[in-house]
Parts: sequence; structure tokens; C-alpha cells
Amino acid sequence: MSTPRPPKPETLRFVGSRGHELAGVLHTPVGQAKGSVLMAHCFTCSKDLHTMTRLAKGLAEAGYAALRFDFTGLGESGGDFSQKTVSGNVSDLVRAATILIERGYGPCGLIGHSLGGAAAVLAAHKLKTVRSLVTIGAPSNVNHIRHLITTCPGGDGTSEVSLGGRVFALDRGFVDDLDNHDVLARAAELDRPYLIFHVQDDEVVEFAQGEQMYAAASEPKKFHTPETGGHLLGPRPAAEDALATIVEWFDETL
Repeated sequence: MSTPRPPKPETLRFVGSRGHELAGVLHTPVGQAKGSVLMAHCFTCSKDLHTMTRLAKGLAEAGYAALRFDFTGLGESGGDFSQKTVSGNVSDLVRAATILIERGYGPCGLIGHSLGGAAAVLAAHKLKTVRSLVTIGAPSNVNHIRHLITTCPGGDGTSEVSLGGRVFALDRGFVDDLDNHDVLARAAELDRPYLIFHVQDDEVVEFAQGEQMYAAASEPKKFHTPETGGHLLGPRPAAEDALATIVEWFDETL
């Protein structure tokens, strides 16, 4: 007998931290969910990046409700990317967690990828509903992004960031906001189970930052360090390893 497939994902709309409508997709399992998971994508990515979609589908198949959503100014969400800040992403995560609660899913796990992982660590201390945390290729310092930022001529403080061959405009507020966040200090204060997943050949966020995150984090914690897979976990074996590791982690900690 074949295993029943999870229901078709549900599209959600909710108000983000800047008042814009954010777009989300809620994956639910067959029958009663054994837990829920909120997912935060990387800096210039979206909820539809394969890293997010593969994990969300796999989590639903494993019995979890999983919400992936677009931060303000990205994907299908409203707002202007140029006005984004790390603080704004943290606030968007808080709003999204509230949506899970309103849907009756209560305490949850939190997954953050890359800069979304840093935002997840920063948001966790504001979210008492988060019982377990996972970061994938997350920087230990949000100032890591500075080396990708070019200040535009003209003296108005605007900047550009180039990633994956695409150029994105940023207002001065993004750069000014970076110094407001101490990711390692927040990791040390977590007092909740924390899995740091960092591939050794990560070409975007160097492996040493994963080591720093693990060293700073409070117990209980785990460090999973596959040799290959890249920052986006593109190869199928890397994606499958990430899913299996994360499902096992949440089965133990949620």
C-alpha cells in the first residue's frame, strides 16, 4: 500500500513588519501534525528556492506543518527590497510565527538559511513559541555581508549588493542597521536546542563562521558538517542529508 501524499500546500497572505502583504505557503501533513516549522530564506532568495521547497515538502511528509514565506520586498511579497534591514527580517519572522499560532500550530521549530539563519537566531529570543532552532550556512556576524556591498556615487548613502550575477539596490538604513545585531551573543543566550548545519565547502559563508556559531551557542547544541553540498545544497545527496538530519533533530527536540 502506498503512503498517502500530504495535502496540496495552502497559499497564505499576512501583513509584514512594514505593513506590506507577505506571501507564504503552508505545507501540512496527512492527518494530525506532530509539530510545526517556520522557515526563513537567504538574503536575496525567496520561499521558492529549492532549498526551501525541498525541506518544506520533506517536513510535511515527515509529519510536520511547514510554513515558508517571502520576506518584505522579495518573491511574491510586497514592499521594496532596497528598504530592507536585518531588523525588518527579524520582525517579519515574528509576524510569520504569529500566523502559525493563529492557525493552531502552537510551539514550533525554526529553520533559517544563510542571512535568514542569522535573522532566525536574532528572532528566537523574541519568540517563546520556538522550541528548537536550525541554521543552514548562517553567518556568525551579519557584517559578513559588507564585503558584497558597494556604495553608490552621489553621497546619498545608497548602496548595491551583487549576488549570483544579480545587482540589488539598498538604502543606507540596511548598512546602518548591521551594527545593531550581535548574532553570537544571541546564540549564547538561546537556552533551546540548536542545530548548526554548515557544509565545509560553503562558497558564500565560510565554514569558520559555522565553527564560531557552534562555539558560542549554549547547550543543547549539535554541529553537522558535511564535506560537500555548497551554500545552496544544490546536489540531491546534500539536500537529502539536510532533510534527514533536520527531521531527526526536530523529532528529538520538538
